[in-house]
Amino acid sequence: MINKEQNPVGWAMLMHELNDAREHLSNLITESQNTPEYDEVNLRVDLGHVYSHLNRAWHHRNKSGDISEPEWVESSKFPTDLEPI
Repeated sequence: MINKEQNPVGWAMLMHELNDAREHLSNLITESQNTPEYDEVNLRVDLGHVYSHLNRAWHHRNKSGDISEPEWVESSKFPTDLEPI
């Protein structure tokens, strides 16, 4: 995995994805608790958004350079090399 000292740009990108995931998950929780109209459609969209940030963080954990558009799209997909516990 990249680290802050050896790859500050890649590290910043990784932290950005994780912070965005945290922010969107927090918003999802708040909205679902406070909005009576919050339904499965909203949950699907919001969780998909959180997953895409987490997935990019996973896929880019070793990435030190720029990310192309095709890499961005591919890395937004659910990882196939990460086993749920």
